[in-house]
Amino acid sequence: MTDLGLRPLVPTLYQLAESPVYDDRSHRLVFCDIVDNAVHAVDLATGEDRVWRFPSLVASLGLAESGKIVVALKDSVILFDPETGTSKTLASVEADKPSTRLNDGKVGPDGAFWVGTINEAADRAPIGGLYRVDAAGHVELKVDGIKCSNGLAFTADGRTMFHTDTRGPWIDRWDFDPATGAISGRTRIATPDDATGRPDGGAADVEGYYWSSGVSAARLNRYAPDGTLVESYPVPAAAPTMPAFGGPDMKTLFVTSLRQGRSAEQLAQYPLSGSVFIGAAPVAGVKVSRFRDI
Repeated sequence: MTDLGLRPLVPTLYQLAESPVYDDRSHRLVFCDIVDNAVHAVDLATGEDRVWRFPSLVASLGLAESGKIVVALKDSVILFDPETGTSKTLASVEADKPSTRLNDGKVGPDGAFWVGTINEAADRAPIGGLYRVDAAGHVELKVDGIKCSNGLAFTADGRTMFHTDTRGPWIDRWDFDPATGAISGRTRIATPDDATGRPDGGAADVEGYYWSSGVSAARLNRYAPDGTLVESYPVPAAAPTMPAFGGPDMKTLFVTSLRQGRSAEQLAQYPLSGSVFIGAAPVAGVKVSRFRDI
């Protein structure tokens, strides 16, 4: 098994780090801390961590063509300008459902922001969805009947989308049309258990394989397109939340993790829980698209 060499990018232990995206223009890793209502941008050359805070939780984000950041708040998607600190609301999503909030999101090959919701009610009923939000603010429900939408990733040719439900738990593969954002041919490729790792955030590599954070198992799992688990890597955190590829050759691997809600026993075993990790991947990852706002 390849050693990913995962180590903390910075010494900070975040409560719920998520949604890492590599910014090739500035050589920074941009990610959020959901419960701290914050977006972070860490300079990979200096380690400087620039922080912006928002009036609600920050669920996920994506980079825009203009240099702005598309950000999913609790029940709205905004376009944030990090240079001026100003933001514009693009869309409201499930604001009429008090028990749901936005969760994992990623810009697709179609230039739109794809973002799903999670039902935080005790019954965990499957009332969430996966949405497509474009720069004009148009919101389209793409998938419904979800408990915790997660794991969005797209292959290098833009023709395949991976999507998960952490509480399903399942991993689905879809045919994707990068010209229109249409999805079809839904195929359930895996139903991982707690020991393997319930599927949280995801990423795709250039070979078409899917990398999934096994949030329940301190693992990073690599699946073949047909759902075969081909590699399972240990992560030095109790609950890894999302992988991302970056660097000039796209072979630098980043993994976010959470600290919130971990038991004393878990923190004793995994004291680095809450870290954002950096390591080296055995294969290059797919560059994530930018939000088409210009």
